[in-house]
Amino acid sequence: MDAGQAPGERRPGGALEAEVLALLQSSRRALAPGEVLEQLDGGLSYSTVVTVLSRMFDKGLLTRSKQGRAYAYAPVADAQGLTARRMRQVLESDPDREAVLARFVEDLPSRDEELLRQLLGDLGERG
Repeated sequence: MDAGQAPGERRPGGALEAEVLALLQSSRRALAPGEVLEQLDGGLSYSTVVTVLSRMFDKGLLTRSKQGRAYAYAPVADAQGLTARRMRQVLESDPDREAVLARFVEDLPSRDEELLRQLLGDLGERG
């Protein structure tokens, strides 16, 4: 439970998922729901943790593998990989990719635009 959260008070939308994701990303191995529950602060039930993990798996944020009678869960990517994935999903949601990419680059601060050009140049040299 968050330090500023009263007992029984609900977390803001997405806060529990973010907490679970951060926990899994900091772990060196996949965790079963009981292990996640043990490491989370706050009065959650086992079924709540299982539900959150299952929904995150359904969203493609986690992988899972059978571990005894339960599943063990791990993130599909690190924090930067998940951010890149969300950016790609937003890009794919618009039919005019060229316009979206052009507007994205136009709106970048010059430092980020330079970094993007450098990264693209590095990719071109490898290929």
